[in-house]
Amino acid sequence: MESARDLLVSLAQRYAFGDVGALASGVVDDVTGVEALCEFGQRLLSLDAEDFAAEARTVPGDLRRRARACTMPQTPREQPRGALESLRPAYGLLLEVIAVRWHRRELSPMVAAVHIASEYLPLLAFEPVLGNAGDPARWPAGLTAPGSRFGVIGDRECDHTKAEQSAVNRTLRVAGEPAEGWRAYFDRQHSQVAGALATCVADCRTPCTAMDWVGAARDDLALRSRVALAFADTPLVRLRHAAPVGHGFGVPSPEEVLEAWDRSRAILAKNDVGGEAARDDGFPLPGLPSLFSAVASAPVAPTTLLADITAHLVKLLRR
Repeated sequence: MESARDLLVSLAQRYAFGDVGALASGVVDDVTGVEALCEFGQRLLSLDAEDFAAEARTVPGDLRRRARACTMPQTPREQPRGALESLRPAYGLLLEVIAVRWHRRELSPMVAAVHIASEYLPLLAFEPVLGNAGDPARWPAGLTAPGSRFGVIGDRECDHTKAEQSAVNRTLRVAGEPAEGWRAYFDRQHSQVAGALATCVADCRTPCTAMDWVGAARDDLALRSRVALAFADTPLVRLRHAAPVGHGFGVPSPEEVLEAWDRSRAILAKNDVGGEAARDDGFPLPGLPSLFSAVASAPVAPTTLLADITAHLVKLLRR
């Protein structure tokens, strides 16, 4: 029995939450608590985090609170606002997930996490000027000031794609929709709004008044947004789409990932913000936390949420 318990501890220390949860029965006394904690950890590791924190009643409150800060509210009026208040906790979790996946050599889900980070990175850039992380219930009135084309569907002078125009139009009214519509918007359109905002401030060929409210911070925001857009088009992020037949085929090797990241760092190093990716900050993809911090204009470091879940799980296993 002790050898089985030691095996579970070893699996837990490798973040194998699913395996521990499946094998715990008959080995530990508190099977319910172990299984609940393993499900909680696995959902975080898989970035399958919606309202699970409310369900995991047996998980310590501190862990649930930290997890909830990384999730999107499931209704327009839900409090607290979680990742709509600030994306920095969510990006800290993304960095921790990327590091764990790298050390486990699970490179396909690692690249998927990088791809998710690229989609919402413009909102990390906008957070200092918005005062939130792109909450549709709190968009500034200046976005739709007289002369603004923000959210006007079919305007040919607007540089947004048709899909972006549709998403932007929806974001201006989704806070008044029922919970089902709110969740559908976040599933399908919120990341497009992130890219549309960056285009407005950084790349629009025929600027309107949509970004006039930013004021003196505009040049700095434009630079950080431009880097966010550039990151989404780097060789590292394009690994997500490199499979010849859909996603999930042609998993890259560690050498291919590092080579793609080296090429990405060279592409990004055209300005001071993108140049932060060249730092050797000790991360498996060196410079990635430094890049996110530069885009955010605030420190963004890997969380210890998964590590702390593991530490608590080990305590339960050793009782």
